[in-house]
Amino acid sequence: MTSIFGVNYVCYEVSLDLPVMRNFAKQWRLAFVAIYCSRAIIASTNKAKKFPRKSPSYTSISIPYQALSAGSDHPSSFQIDQSQLTKLVKEKDLCHLQEFGGVNKVASILETDILAGISGDPDDVSRRQNAFGVNTYKKPPAKGLYHFVVEAFKDLTIMILLVCAGLSLGFGIKENGVKEGWYDGGSIFVAVFLVIAVSAGSNYRQNRQFEKLSRVSGNILIDVIRKGRRQQVSIFEIIVGDVVCLKIGDQVPADGLFLDGHSLQSDHVEVNRKENPFLFSGTKIADGHAQMLVTSVGMNTMWGKMMSSISRDNSEQTPLQDRLNKLTSSIGKVGLAVAFLVLVVLLIRYFTGKTQDENGNREFIAGQTTGNDIINSVVGIIAAAVTIVVVAIPEGLPLAVTLTLAYSMKRMMADQAMVRKLSACETMGSATTICTDKTGTLTMNQMKVTKFWIGKDSVAENTYSSASNFILDLIRDGVALNTTGSVYRSSSGSEYEFSGSPTEKAILSWAVSQLSMEMEETKKSCEVIQVEAFNSQKKRSGVLIRKSLDDTFHVHWKGAAEMVLAKCSSFYDESGIVKGLDEDERMGFEQIIQGMAASSLRCIAFAHKQVSEEAIKEREDGKKIQEDGLTLLGLVGIKDPCRPGVKSAVQACQDAGVNIKMITGDNIFTAKAIATECGILRPGDDAFSGAIVEGAEFRSYTPEERLRRVEEIRVMARSSPFDKLLMVQCLKQKGHVVAVTGDGTNDAPALKEADIGLSMGIQGTEVAKESSDIVILDDNFASVATVLRWGRCVYNNIQKFIQFQLTVNVAALVINFVAAVSSGDVPLTAVQLLWVNLIMDTLGALALATERPTRELMEKAPVGRTEPLITNVMWRNIVAQATYQMAVLLTLQFKGESIFGVDEAVKRTLIFNAFVLCQIFNEFNARKLEKRNVFEGIHKNKLFLGIIFVTVVLQVVMVEFLKRFADMERLSWGQWGACIGIAAMSWPIGWVVKCIPVY
Repeated sequence: MTSIFGVNYVCYEVSLDLPVMRNFAKQWRLAFVAIYCSRAIIASTNKAKKFPRKSPSYTSISIPYQALSAGSDHPSSFQIDQSQLTKLVKEKDLCHLQEFGGVNKVASILETDILAGISGDPDDVSRRQNAFGVNTYKKPPAKGLYHFVVEAFKDLTIMILLVCAGLSLGFGIKENGVKEGWYDGGSIFVAVFLVIAVSAGSNYRQNRQFEKLSRVSGNILIDVIRKGRRQQVSIFEIIVGDVVCLKIGDQVPADGLFLDGHSLQSDHVEVNRKENPFLFSGTKIADGHAQMLVTSVGMNTMWGKMMSSISRDNSEQTPLQDRLNKLTSSIGKVGLAVAFLVLVVLLIRYFTGKTQDENGNREFIAGQTTGNDIINSVVGIIAAAVTIVVVAIPEGLPLAVTLTLAYSMKRMMADQAMVRKLSACETMGSATTICTDKTGTLTMNQMKVTKFWIGKDSVAENTYSSASNFILDLIRDGVALNTTGSVYRSSSGSEYEFSGSPTEKAILSWAVSQLSMEMEETKKSCEVIQVEAFNSQKKRSGVLIRKSLDDTFHVHWKGAAEMVLAKCSSFYDESGIVKGLDEDERMGFEQIIQGMAASSLRCIAFAHKQVSEEAIKEREDGKKIQEDGLTLLGLVGIKDPCRPGVKSAVQACQDAGVNIKMITGDNIFTAKAIATECGILRPGDDAFSGAIVEGAEFRSYTPEERLRRVEEIRVMARSSPFDKLLMVQCLKQKGHVVAVTGDGTNDAPALKEADIGLSMGIQGTEVAKESSDIVILDDNFASVATVLRWGRCVYNNIQKFIQFQLTVNVAALVINFVAAVSSGDVPLTAVQLLWVNLIMDTLGALALATERPTRELMEKAPVGRTEPLITNVMWRNIVAQATYQMAVLLTLQFKGESIFGVDEAVKRTLIFNAFVLCQIFNEFNARKLEKRNVFEGIHKNKLFLGIIFVTVVLQVVMVEFLKRFADMERLSWGQWGACIGIAAMSWPIGWVVKCIPVY
């Protein structure tokens, strides 16, 4: 009882950590009496107007927490708030945790059963989300359309055009009035704004598409325990109070506390119950396994707070875009030089009196020509020079790359490949070597035990009753207790559910169905003292247990057969008799292991040893699990069949000049069998030919020897993550473009080091996915071959557009330059050229980007690192088509009026129309860089035909209905036919040119 201003108040202490007492009703009666008495005291004090003496006593009432919070859906029903939970883990303060009463106390406050988890009912989930938030992170706002419009305005060419349009508009209004002046300068403004709108809109759409694709990879499943059952939920559905099961390779989905587990390392920091029970979201499990109590989710976690301060920028420049920018810059410099030359020539011609007006009079006469006329003429000359710049700079190339990549990324999603980094699209097309793992990529990853050996006797399926029960009991103990997997069965009549790695699930399924193993009963009858988790170095796991029945101590080991066999000094035969393992016997077991491996079986061995308590205590190294002097219990062979279509996919890659190398942790015999079955190895390839090597041997080579032998190696067995990384580094030193597939945490270094990292979307760990450039959604090597084909297609499509675009630019540049120097006028105006850029850059790029991968792409050698972007074949096609267009259009420029009997305005329209139609017809030629039949497969590409149709319609509208906008005249049917005939000649010219061999 405390006193405030002389009034005594009774304090009630709610003890949250005490169990429900049997005299629960009695406690509530005591509480009622205490409350009634306190009210009486307060009432009597108010009546007496006296302040009684302060009393040091108080009343403590223990009320069960469940009673206080039952039926409450308000966040306050939890006797702890989010700030306390965040502080609890953030500061990693054990003393602060002990003030709460330890991990069990925190679990009790969060209404979590550390064995059965939370209920997971919708009401319970909603209540926890309302109280502690959801497991999602706030992302920086996506860039809006306005951002890309501003970026488009920053383009130097656009700025020059706007300045010229403004000058043209001002002088045009001054000279010819508002209406005519608007047509002179305003039309350029409209054309420039159209180009800006298309460019900004395309970039905005691509950015939104990338954001959408990036979200796909976020929905990861993780194991939790709810209602006593282990089940998988999305990481976004993790809530405070959940019990999460963590294993090697997992990313911790939220902040939390260590509940139970063995040998857990998070980002290589040891986590345990006593010294460091704190786990942080975003960290990776490097070793061991454990169960974690979730204390903070989403933006309340350490990872969430960090994410809130990061602004990610997806506008990364790919290597090809960098090369295109250099190409654009080089062409732009040529254009500026030509434009400056044209400017100088025209100014000299004007001021020397060589130019004439429409009536044949000299435009400039010294001392007679007015200042306004001089200014107007100079502005016209500057506009002609700017037109040359507009023609020369292929500003549509970056836009074409963006459209091609965006389209390809979308189509690759349908082919089970999600691109995380834009550069991977084009780089994959240059790949010369693919280093692939085996399990889950080349094989189905649906493992099943098909062979069982006790001693040197093979035990057939469903005949295990002939084996010794003593041995079978030991194997049951070893399987049930030395595993990271679990077995669940909701009722006696339902089927078993197995969780864990594919190997663990195969062994558990075999033990339950063939050995009648009862996992829960075995766990109850034994106490696990120490566990050594599986790791990639030892390739085995061990456990030390104490049997409750007789207080005896036993060690069980399980792992790769040759690794476990090396630690054994004896073995059990089928009758349960222990026999010594001499050299002859050991060789016999090695032959059994090799025989299973040659049949593509993964061989797993079980070993056992009974140890004394004194021997455990006497060990000085701190490791209680004895490794030597074991007795071999038995061997199992696990079959993982090859995926359908893998052999043909490997063959397709090899035909494309791409070397396939398999890197696996399996022994050399299993690796050879699978590689031969998949077509990676030919029947005559073996270790003597240098095609097969073990990781330890490769590691022992000198750097020079590794570089000399790395290209001939096709299979690396018994490899470590370091061996895989070493091979990638050696291949890159030899000049190869390397792609690597991987699914485990240990693959992360090699995935990052490779030019293209491909992770597996189903079995892949979070570490592997974050380190990769492309996620293979179905874990199938056939999809890796598809990615290779798409990579080549992207590169090829971009080359097609470069050829198409440069033909336009070269022809227009030369035509305007020759015409300007010879006659002082340009046949193609700025507005017309902007129109050409608008429909050619946007629609042309999209039309050529829609070409799907073809069989021919996989029949060529890889591009590699040093292949030029513009090949000799492309230069041949560009020069031929541009020369034809220049010849025809310059003929129209100088002789068009007499040939067609038309005036200057119609002649200009004929030149513009013929020029645009030539590009439309040449777009068909661009579909095939080398093949003569440019119409092959065109009926399958309806989008290409649709874009061509839209382009033609827009050109007709431009010529026939927007003549004032582009300073043109309508054409007759005969004139249209002549333009079409001129343009159609590009087809036979293209066919003839492609007959010319190019080396």
